[in-house]
Amino acid sequence: MEFHIWFTMLVASFLISISPGVGAITTINSAVNYGFKRSYAAIAGLQVGYLAQIVMVCAGLGGIIAASVTLYSIIKWSGVLYLIYFGITCFYSSNNDFKHENMGKTFKFSSLFIKACLVNLTNLKATVFLLAFIPQFLSLNEPKITQLVIICTTLICVDLIVMSGYGALGSTMKKYISSSNFMRIQNKIAGTALIIAALFLAQSGI
Repeated sequence: MEFHIWFTMLVASFLISISPGVGAITTINSAVNYGFKRSYAAIAGLQVGYLAQIVMVCAGLGGIIAASVTLYSIIKWSGVLYLIYFGITCFYSSNNDFKHENMGKTFKFSSLFIKACLVNLTNLKATVFLLAFIPQFLSLNEPKITQLVIICTTLICVDLIVMSGYGALGSTMKKYISSSNFMRIQNKIAGTALIIAALFLAQSGI
């Protein structure tokens, strides 16, 4: 995988993880209720669920590539359109879904881990997004396994870093994180950047 392709994926991965969603909400709730260190029970669960989704999507894409290069190309270009759509919806997203939910004050690592794991594992929107996102960075002329390992590792590491940041902020700056202005600005920045990234991918013909 060429460096500029990987770097584009790295930037896009950060923007995706930063965009407020169920993972961010779960992490912030955990940090607010149990503190930053204990929130890693939820963060770890989120990564396991996310990893399972990525592996399933990659396995499916591998089968598609083997079956039909044309079908794979259609999926890639459909993915560009989806990324643009995702960026637009992120830009105009309301913050009504970003609410603090009290998960209880009794901390139990296994319970929090499993709940967070299921949050990502059952998130069908994430599955659809990964199916649109991952093909943009795959080259049919390079070893597939190596590329998928790089993509998987990048996505997980980036999400781990971002969720750790949300956990830290959630435990110290709850007032600012939950404010509508903060989330509105963040949505617009992430949405705009995702649209630009999608257009770049379309132009480069990745």
